[in-house]
Amino acid sequence: MSPQLRPSLISLLALVLVAVSACSTPAAQARYRYPHRTASAYSGEANSNYAGREDAMQFASDIAARNGLDPAWVRSAMGQAHLLPSVQRLMQPTPRGRAKNWETYRARFVDDAHITAGAAFWRENFQTLMRAQQEFGLPPEIIAGILGIETLYGRNMGSFRVLDALATLAFDFPPEHPRAAARTAFFRDELESFLTQESRAGADPALPRGSYAGAMGLPQFMPSSIAKYAIDYDGDGHIDLINSSTDAIGSVARYFHAFGWQPGMPATFPVLELNATPEQKSALLTPDIVPTFSAADLSAAGSVLTRQAQNFSGKLALVELQNGDDPPSYVAGTQNFYVITRYNWSAYYAMAVLELGAAIKAEVAAEEDAMKLPTSDTTHSPAHGAASPQMDDAGNATHPQTTGAPPKKIETTP
Repeated sequence: MSPQLRPSLISLLALVLVAVSACSTPAAQARYRYPHRTASAYSGEANSNYAGREDAMQFASDIAARNGLDPAWVRSAMGQAHLLPSVQRLMQPTPRGRAKNWETYRARFVDDAHITAGAAFWRENFQTLMRAQQEFGLPPEIIAGILGIETLYGRNMGSFRVLDALATLAFDFPPEHPRAAARTAFFRDELESFLTQESRAGADPALPRGSYAGAMGLPQFMPSSIAKYAIDYDGDGHIDLINSSTDAIGSVARYFHAFGWQPGMPATFPVLELNATPEQKSALLTPDIVPTFSAADLSAAGSVLTRQAQNFSGKLALVELQNGDDPPSYVAGTQNFYVITRYNWSAYYAMAVLELGAAIKAEVAAEEDAMKLPTSDTTHSPAHGAASPQMDDAGNATHPQTTGAPPKKIETTP
């Protein structure tokens, strides 16, 4: 090696060591806790960014004014967002005429992989799950069902840059969607919440990754739900739904508590038969999944209920689960079933949560003698004629939204 090159090489190596050391500090580790994708990973995907979009830049200025943020920071952040055509495609509604199928939907989530992973999650987080049940009233099988379906306990948290996904859906939501105007407004609110949180935290808005709808972490919370319901359940001084199972468990439990979960109330009762006339059936299904009828009302309209359901004093909803070309299955949903659908607006999703949670609980119970771990009370009775629940209207997690309260996620289809 030429003597003249040695000093330069030594200097270069020193700079590299300094850089590596800096990135190993706790501050750097916290800042880069999100999976990182380089700009080149979006080649062919990010066809344009929003820096040159007048509507996006004006919206950034409005966000800053409404929330007392630095306008230059918000505009700079918005200018880094890229339009993602793949996100637009994923948000397209399910083609009309495609029959829903509860068994097909169920099979996606209530399988050996989810049950085994869920039982392991239960054992590893047993104390936290029991604490959440004591403080919020939510059984561990519901939390296990939610986190298993959402991300398989953190294995599939999404790889889309949240900034890009939210900007795409806020400014270029597919216009052919039947609810395009409402969805656009929803995603603009979520984009505002996201940028506000990132600005106040002094974070880099280009780093977080999530679903194509902008949901993040183990529980796949939308930004507004993070702001309202996420908690620092492990007490380390910050909320981390990506790396902290404890924070995720506490946040899900708090979400359900806020939406009115009733401890000890079953989520469903079987409907053994439905002998309703077409007019009666139509009337029973009109309220959708909102508990509206007494057990006597359902019975009078042709629903054959179990004795436990007949003695239930609360309101019920007739929930239909389509099975493709086969006859549909039915359950009677309580207030707690409705609460699950506030997490994702789909009866199929809610049923899958219940069925997966019940299967995980049974798996843990089977190991109880060896593990010495108690289990909690059952909250669900399976649908008559169906092995378990189904999915929502778009094929993905459908972020809650029906009673005016913003959902945790977005609506999807089986």
